[in-house]
Amino acid sequence: MAPHIQTLGELRAQSGAQPRTVKQEVRDNLVRKLQAGDVLFPGIIGYQDTVIPQLVNAILSRHNFILLGLRGQAKSRILRSLTDLLDPFIPVVPGCEIHDDPRAPICGACRARVTREGDHLPIAWLPRDARFVEKLATPDVTIADMVGDIDPIKAAQSGLNLSDELTMHYGLLPRANRGIFAINELPDLAGKIQVGLFNILQEGDVQIKGYPIRLPLDLLVVFTANPEDYTARGKIITPLKDRIGSEIRTHYPALRTNAIAITQQEAWTERAGGLRVEIPSYVREVVEEVAFQARSDRKVDKRSGVSQRLPITTLELVVSNAERRALANHEGVVVPRVTDLYAALPSITGKFELEYEGELRGAEQVARDLIRAAIGAVFTGVFDGVDTRSVVEWFDLGGSLPLSDVSSADEVIGATRGVQGIRDIAAHAGVAGGAPAPVVAAAIDFVLEGLCAQRKISRSDERGYTAGTEAVPKSRSRRDESPLDDDFKVPGGKKKYYN
Repeated sequence: MAPHIQTLGELRAQSGAQPRTVKQEVRDNLVRKLQAGDVLFPGIIGYQDTVIPQLVNAILSRHNFILLGLRGQAKSRILRSLTDLLDPFIPVVPGCEIHDDPRAPICGACRARVTREGDHLPIAWLPRDARFVEKLATPDVTIADMVGDIDPIKAAQSGLNLSDELTMHYGLLPRANRGIFAINELPDLAGKIQVGLFNILQEGDVQIKGYPIRLPLDLLVVFTANPEDYTARGKIITPLKDRIGSEIRTHYPALRTNAIAITQQEAWTERAGGLRVEIPSYVREVVEEVAFQARSDRKVDKRSGVSQRLPITTLELVVSNAERRALANHEGVVVPRVTDLYAALPSITGKFELEYEGELRGAEQVARDLIRAAIGAVFTGVFDGVDTRSVVEWFDLGGSLPLSDVSSADEVIGATRGVQGIRDIAAHAGVAGGAPAPVVAAAIDFVLEGLCAQRKISRSDERGYTAGTEAVPKSRSRRDESPLDDDFKVPGGKKKYYN
């Protein structure tokens, strides 16, 4: 079926041009993709063995469904990608607000027009992108917004009875007819409005204002919601949940490699202006590990979740800080360092909610602890089995390095030239021979920050890197990976450690 067909008569003459429901259309197109081995839901990473099989089953079953998940789990993106399962174009009656099918119209005006014009009725073609209607649920949404209302002015001007369907002002649901209707954050929708969805989910029709007007709409209705009612905004009423065919749970990336792939896909890291951006793999790992640490840290509210937007925006700020340093020092390549994560604190602190212990600690200090723990975790993996005692001994003998995140690559390399073994250790971070100075400096920076995270050396904004003076309390359990500053005290003056 192609848009070159211009009249109803030509459409009826086409073999295989019989009407079908949206759910059947989506199912048929999904079956073809499965048979052809096409990639389903491109851009959705980490759900191949969990969410996507459940989603495929729901579509094959012709279910309305709901995606339950915390913020930043690609729920809205999944719903918008459903348009790929729609036909490229469908025939509609020109000018009809509810996209009526000229072969089987449901509104009175279109039925009258088909009767009057017959096979000579011109038809229009609606593209798939115009068949997706999305509504963010808010407490102020009314039945009139969702379903529609009677327009008395239209009735008076046309001399029609109020019960005539030609007097209706259509809401979002009728305007989404023959398409996909998505409601985001369903619990925010008032209970009485959720009741108004019963008919469309079960019987497939809507009724306006109690008048005997019935519209048998053709819709695939999908929802998103947060499973944790941490904001006490509302809930999904039980009868509505009963009418939703499938409930699909989303989740955060289980593997760091999947998380890196998502961030690499979404983050804006390619910068204009002639500077080449080269992000070391260990920097990407540390950025992702910050989110993993936050999701497991007991000072961070688990019910609120830690969005995947945290590493995405963090990486963008990390690259920007490296870009600022490269521009100031006239370096030709932008190479982020792990110390650049501290410049990304404005992004990190706004991406999580704190428990009571975290509130005592403060959002910025919690974020610093998470960064330090993330550096330590990645450093341990990259430098497993590498002997770093020569570097630690250099600091123990009184050495110090007054470096910061604004130090140029040449300054970092020059200042560490006398630190025995640091270049050889840095080579384990994947620095090839003849690598540019910014790449070498970033690897050296990683070594120094990793040793700081392990409490083997210290760093301060005033003195730079010096010998380690802090010791990890013996009473602290290894399950608490987030290091604490010794000056954190509770009322009474005693230092507090977490077991």
